[in-house]
Amino acid sequence: MHRRRFVAASVLGLFCLKLSRTAQAADSNILLANVYHDDIDPADYWVSEKLDGVRGVWDGKTLRHRSGNLVHAPKWFTDALPPVPLDGEMWIARQSFDKISAIVRKDVPVDEEWHQVRYMIFEMPDAPGTIGTTFTERIALIRATIAKASLPWLQQIEQFRVANRKALAAKLKEVVKLGAEGLVLHRADAPYVTGRSDVLLKLKPMLDTEAKVVGHIPGKGRNTGKLGALLVETPEGRRFKIGTGFSDADRANPPPIGTQVTYRYRDLTSTGLPKFVSYLRVRDNF
Repeated sequence: MHRRRFVAASVLGLFCLKLSRTAQAADSNILLANVYHDDIDPADYWVSEKLDGVRGVWDGKTLRHRSGNLVHAPKWFTDALPPVPLDGEMWIARQSFDKISAIVRKDVPVDEEWHQVRYMIFEMPDAPGTIGTTFTERIALIRATIAKASLPWLQQIEQFRVANRKALAAKLKEVVKLGAEGLVLHRADAPYVTGRSDVLLKLKPMLDTEAKVVGHIPGKGRNTGKLGALLVETPEGRRFKIGTGFSDADRANPPPIGTQVTYRYRDLTSTGLPKFVSYLRVRDNF
């Protein structure tokens, strides 16, 4: 049974590869974060808590995932949203990613579940009146837009400033202790841009990013007949193995070849490979 499932995952690889290419194309149309590094002065940035939610992009009429696929939200949830572009996280609470992900993935929304969801806004992509504005100016526009809408599920992610790296490190320690993932830094004077950029930076105790599954390495011992490790490839073409972080269910039904997965790591080697790597989850390509 395990062997059949293992082979089936590989057979699905080509289909998942097509999905990942579609998702990568959609990613280029939204703003994505780079990783904070120590030579950046945080005083030039607004800072917010990094929410462990699911990205939601509202174009004024339709709510979509970062892949461009439709979010099947209840009509009451979307009909009341402002008729201007917004970008944010569909979120419930800290350390509740699996719960929010399960809710927003469903083709048929469950009202009771969606009453738990908040749409937490951090950007206003080229909405009327925002062309050429700085992020500082857009913060005020977002605040005014949300206040006018007056919806309990539509909120702005709190933005604050820190004076220096020491203050940033102290804030990171504080929010992580409370169960947060980390912090996000958004350059104060930045116009709205798309793609991966230093305009937006993430800071976490453990970093995470995505790679494509290019091979399954069979397990040994207690994992005989199951997955031992994933062979993955970064967008830059670097290959390495991920051998930890899997549940028994993951090992029995590993992510198919071609799937984009998210992994955690602590640092990079001199050759650019991640250190202390562990599997986190299949990337949400919805």
